[in-house]
Amino acid sequence: MAVFYNQASLSYNGNVALSNIITGEIIETLTASKEAVDDQYTAGSDTSFVISIVNSGATGFTDLTVTDDLGRYTFGDAGAEVVPLTYSDGSVKYYINGIQQAAPTVDSTDPLTLTGISVPAGGNALIIYEASVNSYAPFGEGASITNNVDVSSNARAVLATASTTITPEENAELSITKALSPTAVQDGGELTYTFVISNSGSVPVTTSDSVVFNDVFDPALNITSVTFNGTPWAAGTNYTYTPATGTFTSTQGQITVPAAEYVQDPNTGAWSVQPGESTLIITGTLASE
Repeated sequence: MAVFYNQASLSYNGNVALSNIITGEIIETLTASKEAVDDQYTAGSDTSFVISIVNSGATGFTDLTVTDDLGRYTFGDAGAEVVPLTYSDGSVKYYINGIQQAAPTVDSTDPLTLTGISVPAGGNALIIYEASVNSYAPFGEGASITNNVDVSSNARAVLATASTTITPEENAELSITKALSPTAVQDGGELTYTFVISNSGSVPVTTSDSVVFNDVFDPALNITSVTFNGTPWAAGTNYTYTPATGTFTSTQGQITVPAAEYVQDPNTGAWSVQPGESTLIITGTLASE
C-alpha cells in the first residue's frame, strides 16, 4: 500500500491561500516474492532463482520490467561495488498461470534486466533463471548474498520488490597431495612420503569426524618414522601397518585439518581462499632383495 498527499494553492494580488492537505492510498495489486532453489552456495556453484509475481487486481499488467541486482554490494572504505552472481546465458524461463511462454528479452545482465513481462488480472507470472557464484561472492563467518529484485512499469518506477538471501555452505572440503623424496632409491635405501591434506571448507576437521587415511606402499616399506604436523605417531596407537602387504591405515580420528581462511582483496573486491593444511610424513627403507 502506497500513501500519497496533495495540497492546492491559490495566488491572488500577491497573496497565497493554501488548501487543506488530502491523503490517499494506492492499494497494491501486484506483489512479488523470490526464492533460491538451494539457499547455500560454494565457490563456482550454480543456483536457480524463482521470482513469483502475483496480480490480485481486476486489471492485467503488460510490458513490465524485472530488474535483479544479482547480489550487488559495496565493500571497502571507498564504497566500491561488486556483483557476486553471474547470470547464466539462456537460462531464463517464463510462465504465465503455469503455462510456459517465450523467454523474455534480456536487456542487460548487470543488473539482470528482463522486459516484456505480463501478469493477467487475478493471475501470476513465474520467472526462473540460473546464476553462478563468482569470485566476488563472500565467504567466511557471517557471509551471505542478498539478491534483490524490482518489478516496474513505464508508468511507475517500482510496483513490487522482493529479495532472498543465500549463505555459504558450511562444511569441510578435503583434498590430498602425495610427494616422494628421493624419486630414485636403491634397494635398502631410505625414502620419504609426504602427504599434504588441504581443507578448502569453512569448517575444520576434528577428531570427531573420524577421518581415516589409507595407503598401500608398493614396494612395501620398513617404516622408521611417522609424523603428523610434526608430532610423532606410534604404531598401534595412531596407525596400523602391515609390512607384508604395505598397507598403512591411520586410526580413526587421528587426522585433523584446520578450516580455510578467506580474504577479500581491498582493491578489487575479489575473494581468495587459503586452505587449512595438515602434513603426514612417512619415512622408511626398502627391503633389499
